[in-house]
Amino acid sequence: MSTLAVKRARRRPLIGLTPLIDVVFILLVFFMLASSFADWRAIELAAPGEDDAAATGTVEGALLVEVRPDGLRLAGEFLPLETIADRVSARLAAAPDTPVLVKPAGGVTLQSTVVILDRLAQAGAANLSLIRDPLR
Repeated sequence: MSTLAVKRARRRPLIGLTPLIDVVFILLVFFMLASSFADWRAIELAAPGEDDAAATGTVEGALLVEVRPDGLRLAGEFLPLETIADRVSARLAAAPDTPVLVKPAGGVTLQSTVVILDRLAQAGAANLSLIRDPLR
């Protein structure tokens, strides 16, 4: 056999692309999932200070939104969330520094409270405070 025939008979093995494609796909899925957590939205809440209405117990002029298992109350009146947001927005148009106090009752889920806080923030409430019942 000639050397030319031996060289032709010894072909280099082909490198498979399947493992490379698998690794690229896993990296793609990883970065897609990791990047979705980077877009967090935050709701700023006012921490009670010494001169804050929520800390001193005086809520004169503040809007009190009670989150209860049976519905939402604004100033003692049961209303849907959109009506409350409209009234808060109208009040804040007249007095932008009006504090908005959100008071969740026992048995209310955190998710429903966050939805309400988010909607009030969209309505223009910049001075949001989350308060609790002093008896609990």
